Amino acid sequence: MLRKVTDLKDLLNYAAAQYGDTAAYLYKEKMGGEYLPISFKRFREDVYNVETALLSAGYKGKHIAVIGENRYEWIVTYFAVACGLGVIVPLDKELPVQEIAALAGRADIAAVVYSAKVGAKVRDALAELEGIDRICMDLAEDEEGILSFAALRSRGEAMRAAGEDEYAQLTVDPDAFCTLIFTSGTTGLAKGVMLCHRNLAYDVSALYQYVELDRFKDRKVSLSILPMHHTFEFTASVLGSLHQGGTVAFCEGLKYITKNMEQAKVTYLIAVPLIFENMHSKIWKQAEKAGKADKMRKAIKMVNALSHIDKRVQRKTARLFKDVHNAMGGCVRLFIVGGAASDPNVIRNYISMGINMVQGYGMTECSPIICLNPDYACKPASVGLPLPGTEVYIDDPDSDGIGEIVCRSPAVMLGYYKDAEETEKVLSKDGWLHTGDYGYIDRDGYVYITGRKKNVIVTKNGKNIFPEEVEYYLMKSPYIKEVVVRGEDDGDKDLAVTAEIFCDAAAVKEAGDLTGDELHALIKKEIDRCNDMMPLYKRVKRFTIRDTEFAKTTTQKIKRW
Repeated sequence: MLRKVTDLKDLLNYAAAQYGDTAAYLYKEKMGGEYLPISFKRFREDVYNVETALLSAGYKGKHIAVIGENRYEWIVTYFAVACGLGVIVPLDKELPVQEIAALAGRADIAAVVYSAKVGAKVRDALAELEGIDRICMDLAEDEEGILSFAALRSRGEAMRAAGEDEYAQLTVDPDAFCTLIFTSGTTGLAKGVMLCHRNLAYDVSALYQYVELDRFKDRKVSLSILPMHHTFEFTASVLGSLHQGGTVAFCEGLKYITKNMEQAKVTYLIAVPLIFENMHSKIWKQAEKAGKADKMRKAIKMVNALSHIDKRVQRKTARLFKDVHNAMGGCVRLFIVGGAASDPNVIRNYISMGINMVQGYGMTECSPIICLNPDYACKPASVGLPLPGTEVYIDDPDSDGIGEIVCRSPAVMLGYYKDAEETEKVLSKDGWLHTGDYGYIDRDGYVYITGRKKNVIVTKNGKNIFPEEVEYYLMKSPYIKEVVVRGEDDGDKDLAVTAEIFCDAAAVKEAGDLTGDELHALIKKEIDRCNDMMPLYKRVKRFTIRDTEFAKTTTQKIKRW
């Protein structure tokens, strides 16, 4: 039986004691090589070695940034700083130089730990900033002006071997500010979210009550795909796996996902909808090409019919979809999706194919998990139940029960860094967090998201139109790859629903490689078909076709403005 943890240091020690020499991480020394293990005990030792060296170098109480691809040294840095030393500041490696510089300045960092792949960016970003030390993950030895992560770890190990134990005396206050995360919101300036140990420890301890890896009984291996500066990836994948004794394998890149899943024998995967939907699309394309699509549809229909009689049927259907499972390594048992709205039909399909899939919901300001579907009681269209200990209510609901989602839990942030005004806008004095998301709660307590408060289109008749709902219908067209729906002035003191569309080039080419008026006519026909599925006030009245993809955040959310 797992126990609750109180802070990150408690989690680190618990995992090392509980899981010992089993593999906490799988890494590769070179691209295309074999996966090599690092044990839970080794991980704790490396954290304490680096923490000891940083402590002796005068970084106590300092803010230290970490930036780079997902890798073992990134996680060691996070824990070494957060476990009583100072405040860790994860930064997005995809940010341009000027934004890295701006965030480094706003975060008051004393040092940055980085990988060689972003070395040039870091150098240029810090050029105009004084007093910030550089620590490179890939240097074997210190160089002029740059410290070596490996040398730092070795110094810490030698100091501990000589009896230095100051690191062990560092106490952790569960309510102490330990992590500063800049939001990657799709609108507006990034805000610095301040999280404490209690926030993260609560989320991790509550998570296992809905998703328990021990149900797999044999292997517990995940593949780290999402960038680790993203709170969903770090809390659910890294911290959750550490708590439950799961092994995290590092992905070599998006195009290697299925290959790495097979190599590492992955049993569970945590990712955003885009990744799962792309995999789903490939499954069906391969089935069509092999002439097996109709057989698969019949099998899914049969499973769905039988599952109404006995829910256990879906757990025993893997053999009917052997090709699907083999394409993903043959061991996968569970998908956890979050970060954006997921298509319920994709979730239903995966479940019918014998891969349990659950959707969750949260935001950085809540560490991030607010709701999650239990793996034993999933509702595909819902984002799940509030985590145990989390309170959720709908503020100012309309006649359909839709209003802003407001929550309170031990995971709610301390506030925005040096921004009391913005903090007061979303966080009440008694701890209620206004999420800015609209939704409703069903009779069983499951939460459903309808859209973002800031995106809602309000007509002159008082009707609320959620762009995300209209976009959902439009995205059912095979010819539409991306779309953003907005409300624009229709010249009659009202708002018209408009759509900006980026087409799927491959699908358009199959339709005859259309351009100009022909392409416009094809998309209009698709929009008319989608409009027939919606009430009059939600229908798209105007649309434009763009030549390039929309700008996105690193978690593949479209930047709406």
